[in-house]
Amino acid sequence: MYIAMNRFKIHLGQETAFEHIWNVRDTQLASVPGFKSFQLLKADSNEAFTLYASHSTWTNKVDFTAWTKSDNFRQAHKGAGQHQGMYIDHPQFEGFEVVM
Repeated sequence: MYIAMNRFKIHLGQETAFEHIWNVRDTQLASVPGFKSFQLLKADSNEAFTLYASHSTWTNKVDFTAWTKSDNFRQAHKGAGQHQGMYIDHPQFEGFEVVM
């Protein structure tokens, strides 16, 4: 199994708007080969930002990588640049092979 995560530092006061973007986007992930599950995680806020992480689980890294090169991926991320004002820096990607 493979887990793909992106960490997002969101400006204070932008949390509701950030969550709304994720709630209404059309990911089409359910139809992607190898996709298992998705969660959007929210950590506690600090004095500078609120930390979020997108967490998706895949059958394997090959399936995840294939999705990142697909039309579905491009469609799901097509409007990401228009919300730059809510982000502090670019998302940080982390990929993990499940070993246990």
